[in-house]
Amino acid sequence: MRILVVVNTMAGGSDAGLYDYVRALGSANAEVTLRFCDEQNRLEELVSDGTSFDRVVAAGGDGTASAICYALRGTGVPILVYPAGTANLLALNLNLPVEARSLGRLTLEGSHTSFDLGEIEYAQTPDGTGLRRGFAIMAGAGYDAAIMSSAQPLKATLGPAAYLVAAVTNLAPTASEFELDLDGQHISTDGIAVLIVNFGRIQFELPVAYGADPRDGMFQVAVMRTRNVAGLIPAVVAAFSGAEKVPGIDVYVAAHVTVSAYPPLQMQYDGEVIDALTPFAARALPKAVQLLVPADSPFAE
Repeated sequence: MRILVVVNTMAGGSDAGLYDYVRALGSANAEVTLRFCDEQNRLEELVSDGTSFDRVVAAGGDGTASAICYALRGTGVPILVYPAGTANLLALNLNLPVEARSLGRLTLEGSHTSFDLGEIEYAQTPDGTGLRRGFAIMAGAGYDAAIMSSAQPLKATLGPAAYLVAAVTNLAPTASEFELDLDGQHISTDGIAVLIVNFGRIQFELPVAYGADPRDGMFQVAVMRTRNVAGLIPAVVAAFSGAEKVPGIDVYVAAHVTVSAYPPLQMQYDGEVIDALTPFAARALPKAVQLLVPADSPFAE
């Protein structure tokens, strides 16, 4: 078996178990190719020949995993998400093991499942030229992006706690008026954030949108209708209790979404903060990627 392992050396977590992981693959007579992403190498370029491998491993955070998934969309190459970032939400949603040898066995023997990806398009240049990026978990604008931005300088020292610190220090997020287009249906609403959800769980197993299924070709579009962070407390309590209807959060379903905000808001996708403001568009890419999942994953087939 030929395995390509792409390691993002700039990821915010740790790849301390990577040597044990590669050794486990080598002990099973797998042919392992290691490539490293830094400021000089783009992930997309490192997997440009990904179809010549039996497995591709994305070793890094959620941004690393989503970039590699997007680059290999539609190819059918099974991808393992190796959790070496800060939040590792994709690994959490898939119920992946964290121990290196268990990840090695999954790479060699595990089954794979088809999942949807999201594609976000936004204008970053003065002439309005659109840029497209892929996301696996969720994209959004507003409070979530502000948290991601504030957490960036803290991740190296605080790890996952950086997001909690960023949340409690952003107690007065910007509230905006939103104009949404959801598969042709126009919605006018307001709040502090709009989230385009593919995989639905974030830190602490907290569901952002009940019923999100990353295999149905649709997004859950969650609008945080509160005007301040205190207004989210009932929503968090309800989400932890398993309630299907969460107060303060309106949820819609759509495959094609456009979001405008007044005033404009910062954006993010899978934890990657975008150096641009709304508007943006997102579309679902049904069953675009094959991900390796353990037998006890809720998505195992």
